[in-house]
Amino acid sequence: MSAKDCGHHDDEEQLAKRITVAIVGVFVVVGIVIFLVWAILHPDKPRFILQDVTIYAFNLTAPNMLTSNMQITLSSRNPNDRIGIYYQKLDIFASYHNQQITLPTLVPRTYQGHLDVTVWSPFLYGNAVPVAPFLEEGLSQDMNTGMVLLNIKVYGQLKWKVGTWISGRYQINANCPAYISFTDRTKAIQVGSAMKYQLVQTCTVDVSLN
Repeated sequence: MSAKDCGHHDDEEQLAKRITVAIVGVFVVVGIVIFLVWAILHPDKPRFILQDVTIYAFNLTAPNMLTSNMQITLSSRNPNDRIGIYYQKLDIFASYHNQQITLPTLVPRTYQGHLDVTVWSPFLYGNAVPVAPFLEEGLSQDMNTGMVLLNIKVYGQLKWKVGTWISGRYQINANCPAYISFTDRTKAIQVGSAMKYQLVQTCTVDVSLN
């Protein structure tokens, strides 16, 4: 074999190596893209738990005015071991039969790492909030019966984080039922003039594209 033929053979080997490296590189890039697409489209939703509610005021006054001041403890767990969560905005408020009875309280922006747990303890205030007459009647009956179902609701936006990549905004809604007893004091702990109810209630959570 001549030197020219050897040189040509070496060139072919170099070309084959380059093609192999390129193919491997393409597979790696495709694999990364597939992982990112899977991570973006299929992350597990955060899990919210309403730990407790402390009632400072909950009074009905004429005509159809409700004053409700409370502090809640709400925890959120990121169940993903490879995906972080940026909570861009979270508003929390209380409602009764789908009527908002407190002003929304904005909690600070938070980054939640893999499998991390975050706890918020916001105050919720609703002073002399007008309620519909039929709701006022139902609420009066519930309070006389001794059990009131409130809903602590969370509305906001989040972003997913995979490595250095951050997704667009997603809408998050959470609904946490809170059964408050106004007659059975054994279900609450007195804290000064307030009553603290230990609930540890799982919330329903929905995450969707913004």
